[in-house]
Amino acid sequence: MSAGPGGVRVVGPGGSFVGTETHGYLAPRRRAREVRVGSLVLGGSHPVRVQSMTKGDTGAVQATFDEIVGLEAAGCELVRVSVPTVREAKALGEIKRRIKIPLVADIHFSAPLALEAIAQGVDKVRINPGNIGTRDEVEKVVRAARDRGVAMRIGVNSGSIRERKALEVKDRSEDMVELCVREALRHVEIFESLRFHDFLISIKAHTVPLTVAANRLLARSCDYPIHLGVTHAGSSEPATVKSAAAFGILLAEGIGDTIRVSITGDNRQEVRVGHVLLQALGLREPTFDVYACPSCGRAEVDLIGLTKKVEEATKGLTYPCRVAVMGCIVNGPGEAAEADVSVSAGKGAGFIYRGTKMIKKVREDEIVAALRAEIDAWIAERRAAEGAASGA
Repeated sequence: MSAGPGGVRVVGPGGSFVGTETHGYLAPRRRAREVRVGSLVLGGSHPVRVQSMTKGDTGAVQATFDEIVGLEAAGCELVRVSVPTVREAKALGEIKRRIKIPLVADIHFSAPLALEAIAQGVDKVRINPGNIGTRDEVEKVVRAARDRGVAMRIGVNSGSIRERKALEVKDRSEDMVELCVREALRHVEIFESLRFHDFLISIKAHTVPLTVAANRLLARSCDYPIHLGVTHAGSSEPATVKSAAAFGILLAEGIGDTIRVSITGDNRQEVRVGHVLLQALGLREPTFDVYACPSCGRAEVDLIGLTKKVEEATKGLTYPCRVAVMGCIVNGPGEAAEADVSVSAGKGAGFIYRGTKMIKKVREDEIVAALRAEIDAWIAERRAAEGAASGA
């Protein structure tokens, strides 16, 4: 099994892995400078990483720990927590000691909170140029991060970049793309003046066009790693669509080193969507995957119910295997040809396939068990072949 872009294996026909073959739709990866964040190195040729953020009270250490463990189990690779007061800042050290993935402190308004987060040993501090304070305050934070080996993120948000007094926002007709990038680069200049280069940059907005345009301009303007996000994107459906649209464009152009799918809802879903998105682009090694046709008037079985049963019967499997559940024998076998194992269901029966080869016909009530047995056999054979190859 060969490595693809960034050392991450990519999926090919039939679930096999194929070198760097991407059928020409992926541009060469933008080679950002490498930045270490805890146990991870971001940028360069390293894989695009999936990030999320806790949604509870950071100061409640046990609850925050439990939330992070759930995120990690879903595949989260680095996690950000809010630090609104000193109470939360002082909890960071205990949280950091108890978790395995890198911890990022999200700081707004208060440079002293950023300094406390650094003292507590976080792996990265995110500041927002729109509200962090004066240049002198920013310099104090940068010096502390530099001296402690802590990375930073310049996190520009289109919603907070406009000048304001208290809660009153100053109306400006200035182009938002130019404004966001200029503010990011202004802080880059501050960081570089202090000989500090261990940072990422993000420019997030709630629209796909602004997110794409700003990050394109940012990518042309510097060589630092870029974190991608669409902010206040909404609940699961609109957030997934907006993120997929923006990230798909940018990642296909080689732009992006970490991503967060921001969903108003379960943050574990953010992580799952992020991984699926990277897998769909061929930027991340796939895991076990069940896909199905949408069903139509040709279906002679309850395809929706059958798919749910297959998903339940295969829950917990992680070996890279593509399983297709098709609702008819008209298009099913052809549409499932690139799956490793599949079923095309007809009236009262199911036809089990490996790739393009039909293995057996079973009764409708036997489909789920027969499909699971064939999946287990396929995985066992693949693992045996890999073991033999590694021992050769």
